[in-house]
Amino acid sequence: MADKNDNAGPKKARQFDFMAMFEEARQTAKERTGAVQDEALGVQKESSSTTKEDKKTKSNKSDSEDSDDDLIGPPLPPGFVSKTAGKSSKKADNDDDDDDDDSDAADDDSPLKKIPSSLQITLDHGKKTVSALALDPAGARLVTGGFDYDVKLFDFAGMDSTLKPFRSLRPCESHPIKQVEYSSTGDVLLVVSGNSQAKVLDRDGFEKFECKKGDPYLNDMAQTKGHTAMLNFGCFNPKVKAEFLTCSNDGTMRLWDVNDEGKKQKQVIKPRSQQGRKVIPTMCTYSHDGRWVVGACQDGSIQIWDHNRPFVNVAMLLRNAHMNGSDTSSLCFSYDGKVLASRGGDDTVKLWDIRNFKQPLKVKSDLPNFFPVTDCLFSPDDRLVVTGVSVKKSEGKGQLLFMDRESLEILTQLDVSDSSVVRCKWHPKLNQFVVGCGDGKAQLYYDELKSHRGAKLCVAKKPSKVKQMEVVAHQQIITPYALPMFRQQRESSTKKQEERARKDPVKSHRPDLPVYGPGSGGRLANKGGTLSQYVVQTLVVQKEDPYEDNPREAILRHAKVAEENPLYVAPAYKKTQPVSIFQGHEEEEEKTEDDLQPPWKKMKK
Repeated sequence: MADKNDNAGPKKARQFDFMAMFEEARQTAKERTGAVQDEALGVQKESSSTTKEDKKTKSNKSDSEDSDDDLIGPPLPPGFVSKTAGKSSKKADNDDDDDDDDSDAADDDSPLKKIPSSLQITLDHGKKTVSALALDPAGARLVTGGFDYDVKLFDFAGMDSTLKPFRSLRPCESHPIKQVEYSSTGDVLLVVSGNSQAKVLDRDGFEKFECKKGDPYLNDMAQTKGHTAMLNFGCFNPKVKAEFLTCSNDGTMRLWDVNDEGKKQKQVIKPRSQQGRKVIPTMCTYSHDGRWVVGACQDGSIQIWDHNRPFVNVAMLLRNAHMNGSDTSSLCFSYDGKVLASRGGDDTVKLWDIRNFKQPLKVKSDLPNFFPVTDCLFSPDDRLVVTGVSVKKSEGKGQLLFMDRESLEILTQLDVSDSSVVRCKWHPKLNQFVVGCGDGKAQLYYDELKSHRGAKLCVAKKPSKVKQMEVVAHQQIITPYALPMFRQQRESSTKKQEERARKDPVKSHRPDLPVYGPGSGGRLANKGGTLSQYVVQTLVVQKEDPYEDNPREAILRHAKVAEENPLYVAPAYKKTQPVSIFQGHEEEEEKTEDDLQPPWKKMKK
């Protein structure tokens, strides 16, 4: 066509068909490579055929064939699969494994598999019940408190496999520890004990301040500056880092500010019974958003106040939450803030909906509780409710129960110790939980894969070796015929040196010996050489006073001297009363019968 156009008329620009040129290049490449190209194309056709069989639509088949036919470039090495073929094979594998993935996801979704209880370490607190546990927000330190009045601080990063605390202290003298808790920032630690004054310590366990004690003689507890009776519980506000709450047997709940250093409380909350009388709060807590302040009282009621309003009237009230006269040992909000869990002294666990605070959602009974601080908490995923069970001595094992939040059915139980399970803390960041037992041990559970840091840092550390001083024994060489300047002195025992020092009066600080004869060394023998001898001699020489038993005679013996030479009284009255006038002696009249009678019985004359 190009030649005809040249002959027929003027020349035109030549046009190139790039697709045809690419096709020619591909054909020539096939011819040059020969058998190698055939093998590579065979592998590609097999992979494409497998993908075609797995796919359900014919359009995908035609697309894969076109992509195989349109390959451009040098041949592929044997055994290599193109990207398109790899993607199609992966899709096929994914389609085949959908059922398996669904079953695995169903198994992984089980809340029991999220419990980190495969590994365990034991922290020794003492011999008495561990009544308080605290983990700082970062999960770096653990604090334990007990009925033995001690508080111990453990640092996971600085602790080795011996699991010893870096500090042990007794902050409240002889009062059992009821609660320890870090602030939301972890810089201060609240300690609540059996006395009326809560203490705030710094992160290392040193005291910052102590709350002021109130006046127990005032009738109105709102007029005092602090609690006047034993504390029951305390906790920090999760949103306001400087605010904490305490409740006491004086019938009040008080809000404190860390910046005021405990000089006076911010607010006083006075829960009331159904008759309007004072009632003792045994437990208190905040909601996770800091809006609700909750208190559980001895009359079995749970009372809730709104933190944004004055603490005069309750926002929500439930009178018969637990049995009257029992101590509610724990209150805990779920992480979504909708459900409140309570652990009662009536051996029950109840779940309450804050939006409909009238009837419990679920109730679980027959859970023995012998301690006023037995914990109840939610798991970090909000699907489990965890609490401990108390047992009597040698009557079984203390167990930690994991219950379903929706039905409170026991999904699993963990045998912790031969004694009661009292406290429990589950840290959401570490995914590890600590259990305080009645035998003075704190059991920490974790998992190698599910947990992070915490106990995993200290278990792998070997205890540091004690540095021992290397001492080389000095060998003495005896040379009897050496010159004196080269002769080594033989080491003598200290016994002879001590005997010589004993005989030396200066080194032995010998007291002064008694003086015999007229005297020696500036000391006189007469009148006593020492103070004691002088005192004894003066007491012996002293004569008895004849007027010691008759004070009147002792005074009258100075009458003559006072009359002859008056000094005090007589000169004062010398001008006004030169002659002294004294009261004369009057004869006593005989009293009649009327005088002896009382005035109202005397006869009128």
